[in-house]
Amino acid sequence: MEIENALYIIPTPIGNLEDITQRAATILGKADIIACEDTRTTGKLLKLLEIPHNKMTSLHQHNEAAKANSIVEEIKNGKSVALASDAGTPGISDPGYRIITAAIEAGVKIVPLPGATAFVPALVASGFPNHHFTFFGFPPQKKGRKTFFAMVCSHPFTSILYESPHKLLKSLETIKDTIPDRKLCIAREISKAFEEFVIGTAEECIEVFTNKQPKGEFVIVISMPESK
Repeated sequence: MEIENALYIIPTPIGNLEDITQRAATILGKADIIACEDTRTTGKLLKLLEIPHNKMTSLHQHNEAAKANSIVEEIKNGKSVALASDAGTPGISDPGYRIITAAIEAGVKIVPLPGATAFVPALVASGFPNHHFTFFGFPPQKKGRKTFFAMVCSHPFTSILYESPHKLLKSLETIKDTIPDRKLCIAREISKAFEEFVIGTAEECIEVFTNKQPKGEFVIVISMPESK
């Protein structure tokens, strides 16, 4: 397989490293540059795939704006670049948006590979209606959280959001106070050894995670309101 001077968007495993696709592994191996969120995390994947580490350059939320144009220039000068986040698809609640936008504006070819995202297996495993759903990403850290959850809880379709372990219980309390009877699916550690899906009302989920320390990033799936 030959690769072009293009920006390849590479989904990486969200848990089990063996979930990497053959095509993604091939492009990582052949790309001139691997732009990654954390060289230590991507380095573990490259070690498994027996790919040299010297092709990596860091591209994270704090330097993405500054480095996007220089990476695009590398592509325009004939290089191939593989963009990879720590886990999942770049640009989905992960760095990638700015460099992809810069590449589009520069007329650089973009090749997005299909692959891993955390919210899709969580949605499927929930058993909730999924003919219409909305992904809301992470709630705001501080300002705007009340408005965010008011929007999510009033949404007419199945809703999906991400949450960090230290804010999980606070978010579940907000959901309980707004829509106490709706079913939730709380997913964590997807495709890892301690993968878990907890289904119940917000109050029932709070009881589960109050009795054990929440660990790992969480996906919260909120079932759509029942038809009247």
